Amino acid sequence: MNTQPTALRQPTFIEKFTVAMIGFFAFLQVYSVQAILPVLMADFAASEVAIGVAVGATVMAIAMMSPFMGMLSDAFGRKIFIVGSLLLLAIPTGMIGVSGTVDELSIWRFLQGLAVPGITVVLIAYVSEEYSSHMAQMMSLYVAGTVLGGFSGRFFAGHLHELIGWRYGYGVMAVCTLIGALWAFKALPSSKNFIKSDNFKHSLALLLSHTKNLQVMSACLLGGCVLFSLVGCFTFINLHLADEPYHLNASHLANIFSLYLIGMVITPLSGKFIAKFGMTNVIIGAVICSMIGLFITLSAPLWLIIVGLTVMSSGVFITQAATISYIGSHVTEGRSLASGLYYMGYYGGGSIGAWACAIAYAKGAWGLTVAMIVVVQVFALMVVLFMKKSANSRAA
Repeated sequence: MNTQPTALRQPTFIEKFTVAMIGFFAFLQVYSVQAILPVLMADFAASEVAIGVAVGATVMAIAMMSPFMGMLSDAFGRKIFIVGSLLLLAIPTGMIGVSGTVDELSIWRFLQGLAVPGITVVLIAYVSEEYSSHMAQMMSLYVAGTVLGGFSGRFFAGHLHELIGWRYGYGVMAVCTLIGALWAFKALPSSKNFIKSDNFKHSLALLLSHTKNLQVMSACLLGGCVLFSLVGCFTFINLHLADEPYHLNASHLANIFSLYLIGMVITPLSGKFIAKFGMTNVIIGAVICSMIGLFITLSAPLWLIIVGLTVMSSGVFITQAATISYIGSHVTEGRSLASGLYYMGYYGGGSIGAWACAIAYAKGAWGLTVAMIVVVQVFALMVVLFMKKSANSRAA
């Protein structure tokens, strides 16, 4: 094992493609059930709350594993975690197709989530070590892959259900993920700049110290609000649009998730907004934008609902990008550990959002669901105002 970094490599086309592909497969599964929720509810005779738990199970597992995966990878290596996690992700993905009950579905979804941080958290560390002189380019490829994967999971699940049924559809996605793991094993170069860390206690102490950092914890809360809103909105809008008067089927619902591709455009632009208006001001504007989009979805025409979803998701993507930048600018040591905490808060919020919005939808359909999400976004505004006040007091 190397004890000091070697010369940094020039990424080839295959390496660039491989990094983007790994990001794609990491997020292909996370939200794939959203486009077929009405079908799953009917097949399993499941309630809104039970199906909400199945949606949130994956993000709950991601939240639990994210803070610790970086420390484990620091001790054992990068590529072994990335390839191994892709292989492990393929297994529960295939098993979803043979689920007999909604509880079994939730278990397999949870096991999917346990595998995801071994791909996402570790790949970011791998890229920062092996391609530091091409970091921006490689990370943009990774982010593009994750956005495309998040969209494709929903898109493929809906259209595969219409073609061959959702059970066989998950078999297809499992095989594709397995192929992705084998590709990563062959095409992803072994680490040349990884330095094994044996100081687990120091890493744990640093992780705990971040929990006392108000800026980090504020960002974690804000991240939780972001994914609470996104999961709550884009999960239960499907039930709303599958009901009368719209009666959209799985493929129609899958097409609506094309809105997610806006993230590939909005996220790079957020850096320009931050430079011009300031980080906290951009977050405030983005949260308000998201709230406006939610209110628009309460209208009746389908085209106007789609406009509202576009506005809402744009605000969420900008908020997420600005919040991650906020952490980077307020942490000087242990950034990967701080990022792990952020993702714990982020995905934890998504898990709670799936459960809480399921209860809201069961009690009061889409109107009460929107009210629930707006309350969380008002709380997010309060967090941002605290962040802004804290920044101003430090500047003074």
